[in-house]
Amino acid sequence: MRIKTFSKFARNLPASWLPFADVASPGLPLPRLLRLSLFKVTMGMTTALLIGTLNRVMIVELGVSAWLVSLMLALPLLVAPFRAVTGYHSDTHRSAFGWRRVPYMWGGSLIQFIGLAAMPFALLLLTGGSYIPIPSWLAQGFAGLAFLLVGAGLQTSQTAGLALATDQASEETRPRVVALLYTMLLVGAVSGSVIYSFLLSHFSAERLIGVVQGTGQVVFLLNAIALWKQEPRDPVRAAAMKKAAPPPPFKVVWKRFISTTYARRFLWATAFGTVAFNMQDIVLEPYGGEILHLSVGATSALTAMLAGGGLLGFWIAGRQLARGIDPMRLAAYGALAGLPAFTAVIFSAPLDAGWLFRIGALGIGFGGGLFAVGTLFTAMRMEDKESVGLALGAWGAVQSTAAGLAMFFGGALRDVVTQISSAGFLGQGMAVSFTGYSVVYHVEMLFLFITLVAVGPLVRKHVARPSSSAPTHALLKA
Repeated sequence: MRIKTFSKFARNLPASWLPFADVASPGLPLPRLLRLSLFKVTMGMTTALLIGTLNRVMIVELGVSAWLVSLMLALPLLVAPFRAVTGYHSDTHRSAFGWRRVPYMWGGSLIQFIGLAAMPFALLLLTGGSYIPIPSWLAQGFAGLAFLLVGAGLQTSQTAGLALATDQASEETRPRVVALLYTMLLVGAVSGSVIYSFLLSHFSAERLIGVVQGTGQVVFLLNAIALWKQEPRDPVRAAAMKKAAPPPPFKVVWKRFISTTYARRFLWATAFGTVAFNMQDIVLEPYGGEILHLSVGATSALTAMLAGGGLLGFWIAGRQLARGIDPMRLAAYGALAGLPAFTAVIFSAPLDAGWLFRIGALGIGFGGGLFAVGTLFTAMRMEDKESVGLALGAWGAVQSTAAGLAMFFGGALRDVVTQISSAGFLGQGMAVSFTGYSVVYHVEMLFLFITLVAVGPLVRKHVARPSSSAPTHALLKA
């Protein structure tokens, strides 16, 4: 009886009360959009597996050197700069069925599946767990190839998927589509982390193989569901492609794209802001555990705090963009929100205030969410629909590369400053345990100020929502 009553109550709820209820459009109805968003869920799951679960398993359970683990996790960055090339080729791809994005989503999913299928065996070879001894350099090369394949497949499918979402969504619903996609990314990351922690609670080599290869199968299946019938066969387009002149080389198109002041400044602003919000990724939980003496459960909850702040930022960003706010102004608000958040984290150590640290983590997630959605939506509008893959690829290349380098330099900076301060080279007052962490957060605040300087000229004073055929930088020149 209670179930029937609840079901009746749920059906009578106004649609406007539901999150993302107004995200659908005639060209992209809600069921199809939710299917398409599964490619973001798989990205979150894969990221949680690599950076969260395998990071710890390789160092603790498998005894792999920390420097080698960092190198393996950084290898996918080698393919990140090629996202612009992938996006351009998805713009100009010629298919007998008239497809553009689907072949790249499908190919990226296959490459990612191959990498995940080979990865557990590569890790066992890396630790010397094989029955047939092989040279260490060969084991390291095999493991590196597995990580590289996963990164290449992930970058390819994500670039084509974002371009496909831009193609299908209407101009009015595109801001909320962006927010929904980012929300599904967090859903995949959080749910993946929970599932992996449960499955690997009793670790064994056999279970690791099953979990990693099972992830590959789930990723492949969900991506197949995501792209199923998303891009209809178009014989007219296919015939037109055959008659059309060959597309210009990527070098020519890229030179035209990057020659505009707006595009160059936008990519620099994206890089600075991404560095500012991602240097702390590698030191946030150690800061809470080592400096504030929080329990393992409490530090793990920081991920939920960051995700909660990010979800709030995505939701507000989607609403504000739908109302016509300039996306770069929204990105600037995200950078501004990060300043008090990092300040709260810095002062939580001398004040010994765990609650202030949690508020800071929530604020970092919120500011990062605003900044990410604002810059992504700007990239979606920089080029017309026929060339949006190039702009999205350039944004993705800069964002992924900056995020990876930021995490590496954040950890390295913390270690170097800690050693220098503990040796007394910075004076007696700086010889405290949290100096290294504090320097990292101060550097991030510096990058936030640099980001605001870079974003300033990109913000329009009078917002005039552009049509899908008018690139943003063209409107700014008008």
